[in-house]
Amino acid sequence: MRKLFLIFAALTLTFTLAAQDKSAILDVLKRQENQWNSGNIEGFMEDYWKSPELKFIGKNGVTKGWEATKERYLRTYPDRATMGTLSFDIQEVDFHSDRAAWVLGKWALKRPEKGDTGGYFTLIFKKIENRWVIVSDHTS
Repeated sequence: MRKLFLIFAALTLTFTLAAQDKSAILDVLKRQENQWNSGNIEGFMEDYWKSPELKFIGKNGVTKGWEATKERYLRTYPDRATMGTLSFDIQEVDFHSDRAAWVLGKWALKRPEKGDTGGYFTLIFKKIENRWVIVSDHTS
């Protein structure tokens, strides 16, 4: 009976931690929406891994590194009219371990002056120094 209780306790703890981690990842995405919608690309980039190993994959190929990814965003979205209003629709969050997760979602930009746009993304998150950060972003 004690062994069964320990197994149950471990499963409960695992489920609770997974729920907390999922909530933390969803908080990252909500924070990114808010930063974007306030016109703050620098703030939007805070939840990306600040590393030369960061990868952004888009229709024009692979951008490597945090700084290059930030510069790509600044070039592609030079003003508020081009940035528009961002919304995410998260389809799936899948944990591959207690330190890695995969997120599938849709993104949409409402841009009255430039025309609306949107697409899909897959993000790979890693828990680095007890913080969930995006280490790979494939957006189309």
